[in-house]
Amino acid sequence: MIHIAMVEDDTELADVLTQYLSKFNICVTNYEDPFIALSAIALKEFDLIILDLTLPGLDGLEVCKELVTKYDIPIIISSARSDIADKVIALELGADDYLPKPYDPRELEVRIKTILRRFNKQMPKALDEVKEIFTLDEERQEIKKNGKFIKFTPAEFQIMSLMCKRKGFVVSRYDILDSCDFLNSDEDSGSIAVIINRIRHKIEEDSKKPEYFITIRGVGYKLVE
Repeated sequence: MIHIAMVEDDTELADVLTQYLSKFNICVTNYEDPFIALSAIALKEFDLIILDLTLPGLDGLEVCKELVTKYDIPIIISSARSDIADKVIALELGADDYLPKPYDPRELEVRIKTILRRFNKQMPKALDEVKEIFTLDEERQEIKKNGKFIKFTPAEFQIMSLMCKRKGFVVSRYDILDSCDFLNSDEDSGSIAVIINRIRHKIEEDSKKPEYFITIRGVGYKLVE
């Protein structure tokens, strides 16, 4: 099993990433406080560190500097800070990758795998064996379930495409309206709920008891696997 230390004060994001990565035999221990994180990393063995830059009490770049100075552990910066200077400084300090938020958890998993292979870490076999149920190919405008192509209308595709990109995260109705420009032109769409119901008929065993495209009451929707 791969052991990762995450330094992230966004607990919702940390929970989503922890649950997602666990499917790939990756155990994540999250620390909201950077000082506690530094103490824990000094005492325990980790294969990789995922580090946010905006942290309470201590800037993430300072944490990165201390980690690089003391340990030979690969670091992925996971940050919402868009300033190119932060990215340059982090990489110059010795971080191995910089992943701007928001991102697809799948991308994080691939980057972890790539970096650990570069560091000659032994990757668990399960990491390559786990397959996603839903796959999105934006170039071909295709979405497949367990390798089988599903035909969607333009509005259905845009919504399902958004959900695939935000897999594991809650997507609000506002996010859907803002991202999907085919909604108004889709025939007999009526509402987002109607389109989502059509999607469920195509991807669920029982559309009335969805396992994958679930409703988070009062908040929005989530695609889970």
